[in-house]
Amino acid sequence: QTVAVDLVSDHKLLKVRSAVGASCLGAYLLDIETSSIYPVQALVTMLATGGAGKVYKYTSNPDTAVGDGIAMAHRLGARVANMEFIQFHPTCLFHPEAKSALLSEALRGEGAYLVNSAGERFMAKYDPAMELAPRDVVALSIDKEMKRRGDECVYLDISHKGADFVKAHFPHNTATCLKYGFDLTREPVPVVPAAHYTCGGVMSDLEGRTNIEGLYVAGEAAHTGLHGANRLASNSLLEAAVFSHRASLQATIYAKDAREKKMPELPPWKEGFAKEEQEEVIITHNWDEVRTTMWNYVGIVRTNRRLEYARRRIALLQQEVNQNYWERKISKNLIELRNLITVADLIITS
Repeated sequence: QTVAVDLVSDHKLLKVRSAVGASCLGAYLLDIETSSIYPVQALVTMLATGGAGKVYKYTSNPDTAVGDGIAMAHRLGARVANMEFIQFHPTCLFHPEAKSALLSEALRGEGAYLVNSAGERFMAKYDPAMELAPRDVVALSIDKEMKRRGDECVYLDISHKGADFVKAHFPHNTATCLKYGFDLTREPVPVVPAAHYTCGGVMSDLEGRTNIEGLYVAGEAAHTGLHGANRLASNSLLEAAVFSHRASLQATIYAKDAREKKMPELPPWKEGFAKEEQEEVIITHNWDEVRTTMWNYVGIVRTNRRLEYARRRIALLQQEVNQNYWERKISKNLIELRNLITVADLIITS
């Protein structure tokens, strides 16, 4: 099993600062079992690494969604755009072990209520459509209600529809809630908005090409411009299917045309004298601090003051992590933490 450490270009090898005219030559990979790092040379490098939802404390994304491809492309000099456009899903199950557990928006479509910790329905204060308002409006309203009351979550209640109705229409959501000790058919369940989709990413054309020759991108890691600031439901599935196909076709054509291209040899990874691995507990603490900072200050509602505080804190963490990156043995978790902080900075400064 391997994990990408970083991309490499001809300009990087020659220590040329500008990315203008640069070509991607491949990547350095970490063998997790042996802890060795080795180069992989390639005429074409395709980034299909997904989004960056794990930069936030609450997210619908899997643990792997740390924005690795976006961070590596940025360090290589690829153009990255609109990273501030993070879409939030209104109702993620609020439980410390319920990672990525979304409760369907169809619940509200079928009559579920949103209530605060006092059991009061609150959506009428924020939008006349109440629970049927668009996704971004509902997420913003929940965030406002939580901040107004100082609560960590709100509650989704569909118990009034009856157990048979709920089980028949929402078997998956019912099972998910029961797994974490909540009975969706009988009680309100705690929910919180969660980072759901990264609308920005590595800029590409309609064939997946970036401004770095030989570097292609597809899926949520790419910024095609299709979604603007607020993706429409399910459009990302179509984007991934259509644009990844176009990117793969163009990448194949490029690779055939560049087959005779003379590429410089990738040198071995410079290990240096680092023998000691970073303590995992420190990595965990840094990870938690990044995600909490992003949730509290760069979440659904942002102000200049909040962004400035987050920028200063993330800059300090970035300095600490970069120092450890060069002074300690590289591990998978350290690589992901470095990428996570890079993405956090891109979101704040976009």
